[in-house]
Amino acid sequence: MILCKRAYEQTQASDGYRVLVDRLWPRNCRKVQLPLDDWMADLAPSTALRRSFKSGELDFNAFSQAYRKELTAHPEHWWPLLEIAERGPLTLIYAARDEHANNARVLAEWLEEELERRGAQSSPTCYAGERLS
Repeated sequence: MILCKRAYEQTQASDGYRVLVDRLWPRNCRKVQLPLDDWMADLAPSTALRRSFKSGELDFNAFSQAYRKELTAHPEHWWPLLEIAERGPLTLIYAARDEHANNARVLAEWLEEELERRGAQSSPTCYAGERLS
């Protein structure tokens, strides 16, 4: 299970492994106030992409597509999160005000899709000995 949560929300035991996925530390949030298991700044969108989205140059759809391209280019940044998510709850922590249009949501969808791809593969049907028409 992959969850997304604002950095300013209360921590819960059900959060599991908590990782900050922003390049910048959340404003007005002391490090002792934000319990984390990890901070993966390299996993966040590039500074140029983040600024383009924040300024309004890119809508959320364009931002999502560009961020997915960045994720594709650097699997070493997100690969460890797949193993964590397979073992238990993973909570992606972000600071954005918009709870629906942010990098953590895009990353959560990306990771869910990757987990589905990694899922148990079924073997192909064997037609040995059968006559094909």
